[in-house]
Amino acid sequence: MLLGAHLRRLREEKGITRGEAGWEIRSSESKISRLELGRVSFKVRDVEDLLTLYGVEEPAERFRWIELAKEANNPGWWHRFGDVLPNWFQSYLGLEATATLIRTYEFQFIPGLLQTKDYARGVVLLGHGYAGRAEIDHRVELRESRQKILTRVDPPRFWCVVDEAALRRPIGGRAVMRAQLQSLIEHCSLPNVRIQVIPFSAGGHSAAGGAYTILRFADPDLPDIVYLEQLTSALYLDKPDDVDEYTASMESLCVQATEPDQTPAILRGIIDELYS
Repeated sequence: MLLGAHLRRLREEKGITRGEAGWEIRSSESKISRLELGRVSFKVRDVEDLLTLYGVEEPAERFRWIELAKEANNPGWWHRFGDVLPNWFQSYLGLEATATLIRTYEFQFIPGLLQTKDYARGVVLLGHGYAGRAEIDHRVELRESRQKILTRVDPPRFWCVVDEAALRRPIGGRAVMRAQLQSLIEHCSLPNVRIQVIPFSAGGHSAAGGAYTILRFADPDLPDIVYLEQLTSALYLDKPDDVDEYTASMESLCVQATEPDQTPAILRGIIDELYS
């Protein structure tokens, strides 16, 4: 996506049409469109030809983008989970791994990046209870691997708003839920993690349609992405009007939610009430 966005900007600066660019790489206008949206892989030869067409001759700059093309074609860490990972979710993992800010709203489950191993197992069993133990373990391992981005050397900022219902729904049983809430309390101390709660007392709110995630990236060539997960597929929204609508909804949620510094006390209160 980053390489595609950069190539699109270069093409537009030169006043070159997608059809003309497609002709240069022995392809079509639709192929250029897919390349610029990051929806297909890049051939290094095509990138070299497009850079030449767009007047990029400086060796260091050419090297940077050609290396990025090679990197984009390499399988991500999640490649080894291909047997349990749908294609539509692989795209999300790539975006999540490179985002600098991840904002999410959840109303049914604890966000995946904050789930304990036992809680994650409980969630997996809800949708894949028919699967064998090895497959269940593999799915849980995938979720654990995702979570490493929060504690890596240069972690993204993770800001989540969780509905109180998700904190009270005992996924996996009482002991599992107690441990999960205690884990959330520990996550509250991470400098890059912010957790807010939408209490029942807040009544209705702007995100009544369901859970969603907004991803932001360091490079200005990349737009924010809104991710909406469905039962058998997902939507990736990047049109400004759509992104603005969901961003406004997220801002409204953050205003209605309790302050982040109140979250540990709220979690302890729920533990004492339901899981002590």
